[in-house]
Amino acid sequence: MILRAVLWILTALVLGGIVHLSTVLAMPQAAKQDAYARLAPVAPVNTMATLPAPTAQGSVIPFMDPAFAVAVCRYDISAAPLKFSAPVSQSYTSVTFYTRNSVAYYAINDRAAGRRTIELDLMTAEQHAEMPEEEDVTSADRLIIESPTKTGLIVLRALAAEPGLMAMTRRVLAAAQCHAEPQPKS
Repeated sequence: MILRAVLWILTALVLGGIVHLSTVLAMPQAAKQDAYARLAPVAPVNTMATLPAPTAQGSVIPFMDPAFAVAVCRYDISAAPLKFSAPVSQSYTSVTFYTRNSVAYYAINDRAAGRRTIELDLMTAEQHAEMPEEEDVTSADRLIIESPTKTGLIVLRALAAEPGLMAMTRRVLAAAQCHAEPQPKS
């Protein structure tokens, strides 16, 4: 009798765990208001857009840090690769690349870039393979990032070390650019 009750409890726990895990894993694909969809009204495709500062009433992206100025680029590289460039701020600047389903696949910061500007090309593996060999320079002159998806997000964050520096930090982000650039034909 006790063995049967323990067996039922274990079965219920295993079944509950399976249901919980499958629900958690399915949520990102089932969510209608993911980051890409939330940013659609404020960020046109293949254009950098500076996000408004978070307020007590809310923000475009949840859990935004008020010490950081944020700009985003919703990209679509199905037709052509994307050129991205951003000047670095006085304190700290980072760039993170996300797939359409909000999976981070690449990040770089100003210290890793080693220059006053972060410049790179974003393209699919197919577009990278189509490049002429003399164009495939992956040195400090040209950083090439291969995106696992044709659409996604680039999030640029810059730290304002003091509240008085936020206006200057926002001006730095306003100079950032992302735009599609056709590949040269060989």
